[in-house]
Amino acid sequence: MAAPVSVAPTLRRSRRNGHLDRSVPAWIPGVSRLLTFGLIVFMLGVLPALSNRDIALSILRSRYSEMEPTPEALNSIREELGLADGPLVMFWNWLSGVVVGDWGNSWADGKPVLPGMLEALSVSLTLMAFSLAVAVIVAILLSLPTFRRGLNGRNDRTSGALAAAFTSMPEFLLAALLLVFGAVILQVFPPYGWNGLSYVVLPALALGLPGGGYLGRLFSDALSATFTERWVATWSVSGFSQMRIALAVTRRSLPSITSPIGLVLVGLTGGAIAVEQVYAIPGIGRATLAAARSQDMPTLQTGVIILMVLAAILGVGAGMVRKLILGPALRAKSVPTSVPAAASRRSAWIVPASALGLLLVIVLAGLPRDPFATAHGRLAVPSLAIPLGADSSGRDVLARISHGAVSTIGIALLVVVLCLLLGLAIGMFPNLATGPIEITNAAPPIIAGIIVSSIMGSSTLGAAVAVAAVSWAPLAAHTAALVTEVKAQSHVKIAPVLGVGPARVMLRYVLPGVFGPVFRHAMLRLPGIALALALLGFLGLGPQPPSPEWGLILAEGMPYVERSPLVVLVPAFALVLLSILAVSLSSLSVDTRGWLRRRRAAR
Repeated sequence: MAAPVSVAPTLRRSRRNGHLDRSVPAWIPGVSRLLTFGLIVFMLGVLPALSNRDIALSILRSRYSEMEPTPEALNSIREELGLADGPLVMFWNWLSGVVVGDWGNSWADGKPVLPGMLEALSVSLTLMAFSLAVAVIVAILLSLPTFRRGLNGRNDRTSGALAAAFTSMPEFLLAALLLVFGAVILQVFPPYGWNGLSYVVLPALALGLPGGGYLGRLFSDALSATFTERWVATWSVSGFSQMRIALAVTRRSLPSITSPIGLVLVGLTGGAIAVEQVYAIPGIGRATLAAARSQDMPTLQTGVIILMVLAAILGVGAGMVRKLILGPALRAKSVPTSVPAAASRRSAWIVPASALGLLLVIVLAGLPRDPFATAHGRLAVPSLAIPLGADSSGRDVLARISHGAVSTIGIALLVVVLCLLLGLAIGMFPNLATGPIEITNAAPPIIAGIIVSSIMGSSTLGAAVAVAAVSWAPLAAHTAALVTEVKAQSHVKIAPVLGVGPARVMLRYVLPGVFGPVFRHAMLRLPGIALALALLGFLGLGPQPPSPEWGLILAEGMPYVERSPLVVLVPAFALVLLSILAVSLSSLSVDTRGWLRRRRAAR
């Protein structure tokens, strides 16, 4: 029977939209990747022209430390390196060499760049493989309680305190503590180098434990949502075994975390600079950081390009795995819908309240104190006058932690909000956002911090810009993955047929369906962003002394961790508390509709 007249145009429009939906993935993601990659390559090619530092002076000091920086010597180096040719000529010369396989010679030692960087990449990939194994084991262990509750018919989320503790541990601090404990005290593992399996254990733990906590929390969140889907109860009543249900739930939950898994892989490869520095591992992260410090632009450009290509491969691979797992449901437009979580019990508020209380005690106790006064002995032990001791300059650790909380937590929260808005806005258009998301994932905060600091200088604003420039991508990737699933649900697919416009579909159905998980993801990333800001401060790419920023406090205390552990453990403990607070709050569910009904009834 023919469709009614009022519905026919809508049906034709729906068919056209469906046709467009099928044609979009064929070319728009590829064009998006190509344009974004081309823009980044151009920026890398003209990077020497963007730097506000005198590269010729840096190279002169690197090659000839005793030579006077005369104008003649500096001009000679500029002519040799082509620094005076202008950005467009510089980019063309660099790109022409890359196309024919000539990535240039190091400005520091004159050797070809590409062979050394490929060798460094192989070392980092090996470390990444072992770190990923650690992360997967930790994620599985953290997810076991969620499996047990789900199979027993309970879908409430845990506080996530243990996962937050793993996630919040700074890699550079964890690496230093493992080095002291495993190599110095126990003398079981070698402290430095890369010469056998025994050299892999400590750095793999330092990288894998935070990644495992991050993946474990995301996987537990996905499992909790899957256990609310009606088919799980149907399978249970039908007599399916718990093992088969657990495998099916795992398969259903994996698509939503394949993109974060790709991000963790990129982080293990490119973001392991600090760990490679601590253990003197000749990986690509350490080589790229050394090149940035010495202004060796050909090496820096090659390192960043390799990281970008690797991230693109991992991003495409994660997407393919996701489509392979979720493919039948996507093609059939029958993705199950989860049931909204019930309100959390009052006991679930104990963990966030305790974390918030401890943070407030630390902050309020130190606010009346002077964080800059050097009125105490170097590394003085705790006493009534200085409850947490003094740092290497004789300053009150409690005062510095308290005053540093405002900048560390405040800036991190602002960056998280900005990244959440960017992630939602960009991720709502999965095909168009493919290129920016995948390419941005190739730039860990440290690399972004190096590039931004070379342009803007080392400062608090520069560190915030660098972290925000790369931290929106995981949220956008998560949003894009969820948008694809929500659009494939039957009630969303039928909305255009009923006359609902595209804008209303996005705002009424799609956005509410993705906001909750992405918001929880953003809160989970709050400690990571705070740690990224702290790491940039630790490496001298963020706030400068005597600022009481937590990263600077960690950097100043690292050389004295054996003599006075409190100067390092106190800021680390503060970051752990922040992580527990953020993740536990994001795991709570509030029944606002029930609260409104009770308010109306009371009136």
